[in-house]
Amino acid sequence: MRSLPLPLALTARLLPVAVLASAGWALSSGPFAATPTADHKATHKTTATASAPSTSAATKTYAASPAPCDGVTEKTVKSLVPGAKTAGQEIASTDKAVRRTCSWNALRGFDYRWLDVSYEIKESDAAAEKSYTERIADKSGGGAVPGLGDSGYSVVNLTTEKKQQTREGVVIVRASNALVVVTYNGSDFETKKAPSTDVINKGAIKAAKDAVAALEKNQ
Repeated sequence: MRSLPLPLALTARLLPVAVLASAGWALSSGPFAATPTADHKATHKTTATASAPSTSAATKTYAASPAPCDGVTEKTVKSLVPGAKTAGQEIASTDKAVRRTCSWNALRGFDYRWLDVSYEIKESDAAAEKSYTERIADKSGGGAVPGLGDSGYSVVNLTTEKKQQTREGVVIVRASNALVVVTYNGSDFETKKAPSTDVINKGAIKAAKDAVAALEKNQ
């Protein structure tokens, strides 16, 4: 499932709250490599040595996603999305065994924040690695985040729509056969400015650390 181009995705998210902001209302809503096992049996005879064919059976470290709205602690939600319902809102999915997403968003005064946490379970480490590589290539300009799963990547972008700035951070993590994707953005509808890159980047990484810890706990 590919995301909408960034400006369109942000427009879809911000249009309803921009209307509310003008009235001063508040809105609340809401990698560990799995090593294939191999059986390789060799039969030795006095006259010849023959090896039986080897077989590999990849073990899925993660069979299912954890409940996504439990992926971020209440403390983190309160810190990153002031005024949001800490329970979050799970987004409908066609197959919860494959992909689950939770969202938190709130408008406090004119200050708006949005946080998404998504888990995707792949059939193998290789499939997750392929998807991870494709995604970070599609979101160039970022950098590696050490200590997050098997591989972690973070990128922050600034967009401007009708003089309104929005800064969005995305963190992508591969943990064995699972992917964790965190999206965190913010805007100020009074100043038309966006939070700093540092604020958004650190916030997204903080949420990603929570989400990966929840995934590991669910193993």
